[in-house]
Amino acid sequence: MVRSKKATLKRKLAGKKTKTEKAAKAQSLKKSMKGAGKSRAEGIRLFNLAGRPTKEQFQLVYGERGHLLTWSQRAEAGVPAEKFQTALASAMRQGQ
Repeated sequence: MVRSKKATLKRKLAGKKTKTEKAAKAQSLKKSMKGAGKSRAEGIRLFNLAGRPTKEQFQLVYGERGHLLTWSQRAEAGVPAEKFQTALASAMRQGQ
């Protein structure tokens, strides 16, 4: 059985069409995640600003559940990311 060249070309074009459809779907997912990505980036920026603290350091400054708080909740508790290291140093002095 001999296949025609037209049938082969149609199959190739159909394959290319699905690849572009997949790419379009992937791009639409990226657009919906912009808000989450911005929030995550801000959290990472504040984490680095605070000096990359450990779970134990969070608990020492903010209490037993301090590591579960968001940065805005920690700021409301009285210690923003910018002042974390000074609060940690004073908490460590009090613990000695």
